Amino acid sequence: MRRLSALFKENIVQSISVFIVVMVVIWGAIAPEQMIKITGSIMDFIIAELGWFYVVSTALFIIFCLYLGVGPYRQMKLGKKEDKPEYRYFEWIGMLFAAGMGVGLVFWGTADPLSHFAEPPPGTEPKTKIAAEQSLLYSVFHWGIHPWAIYSVVALALAFAKFRKDLPGLISSTFYPLIGENIYRWPGKVIDISAVLATTVGIATSLGLSAMQFGVGLEHVFGLPNNNITQLAIITVVTVIFLLSAVTGVNKGMKYLSVTNLIIAALLLGAVIILGPTTYLIEHVSRTLGQYGSNLFEMSFDTAPYSDGNEWMSNWTLFYWAWLISWSPFVGTFIARVSKGRTLGEFMFGVLIVPAVATLVWFVAFGGSGLFMEMQGQMSISDQVYKTPEAGLFLLLDQFPASILLNIIALVLIGIFFITSANSATYVLSVFTSSGKLDPSKKVLIIWGILLSSIASVLLISGGIDGLQSVATITALPFAVIMIFMMVSLYKSLWETGRENQKVKEEEDW
Repeated sequence: MRRLSALFKENIVQSISVFIVVMVVIWGAIAPEQMIKITGSIMDFIIAELGWFYVVSTALFIIFCLYLGVGPYRQMKLGKKEDKPEYRYFEWIGMLFAAGMGVGLVFWGTADPLSHFAEPPPGTEPKTKIAAEQSLLYSVFHWGIHPWAIYSVVALALAFAKFRKDLPGLISSTFYPLIGENIYRWPGKVIDISAVLATTVGIATSLGLSAMQFGVGLEHVFGLPNNNITQLAIITVVTVIFLLSAVTGVNKGMKYLSVTNLIIAALLLGAVIILGPTTYLIEHVSRTLGQYGSNLFEMSFDTAPYSDGNEWMSNWTLFYWAWLISWSPFVGTFIARVSKGRTLGEFMFGVLIVPAVATLVWFVAFGGSGLFMEMQGQMSISDQVYKTPEAGLFLLLDQFPASILLNIIALVLIGIFFITSANSATYVLSVFTSSGKLDPSKKVLIIWGILLSSIASVLLISGGIDGLQSVATITALPFAVIMIFMMVSLYKSLWETGRENQKVKEEEDW
């Protein structure tokens, strides 16, 4: 009994987190309709009454990140002065995309613009030229700088605490400048449990959605039935592959998969631009970039106080901000892991600017091609995509020459992004529950990998995946508050480090 008690205290974060997650999963498996109803009501209340907090928070994250990228701390390293980047630039960018955006781009790259085209913001007539322009602008707005600013706050705070201050690789470590040794006591444990819960719920939901999209792709391309058996088989195969990748370590499995996927994504993107309405797409890259740049500030602070626009914004913008915040412990921790040795200025350019530009090009290529074909009367799929977004990419690729080949490439792309997302999530959860060790044991990696896959499988079968998606957005509220204080703590740490460096420099000059 004493041994069990000691083991619980030693692994208190893992024990409490697993218990809460298992209870939520059992609820979703036994009473999915009740779970969807209750969590949906809570989520609707939070978004309706506290949506302004998400808007203001994400806007502050962008301002803070831009300041760090060009301000007085831009030359400060995420690590010691002598530390060098562990990965080459292309490898680093590949891993950023694989963890932070890959599955989302493939899933929503076509679906988001076409959905906004069919159901645009209030005041815009559906399926018009203005609706097409608005759809691209809002898609880029939702997937551009904002997500990466959210991830960057967590990544920077954690990387600075781990590599510069030699603290454990835990979210609680980022609060050392504010609460000191309390990061090792219950305040720190509460922070770490919140991070584990947000990560587990968020990634399990995404694994379920990815399995649904992959199932739709197999049905669309090869005629296989898209049912629970197929989706469970997909999760099983992917689990075996990502566990093999996870136990080989970040430097091998994850790195090679990420670079491979970046190449495949570039090939598919190039094929769509060349085979699609090339001139139209190039012109819209320029136009959308200009619209995004000129409207970014106003859109970032828009809280839609009038009822005519509040519902649409709640369903899209506010939901996205909550969803991204719930993902930030996972993505931010992985970005921190692979960013050691980079300066803040280099980090911000690579994590904030490069992904935002690439995302804009991706959405204009895939979403723009769909919009062009709709307005030219070549197809009419926007209403269908609005209802079943997981089918959007495959329906679009059907309109291109060599559509079978392109759809197969898309399936491979989804599969590898599926694997890399699960891989990086398993790694991050293992770090969180291994006292912040950046090289967790294979046993812990396997336990979390199987647990994540089991959660996704159970909820897919029961129909509770929608309820878990609501839970993920609910967990974003407390973590958004944590992120505000994390930002304050990071600034304090940078300020103190800057003063120490200045003092050393003055002593050397003297």
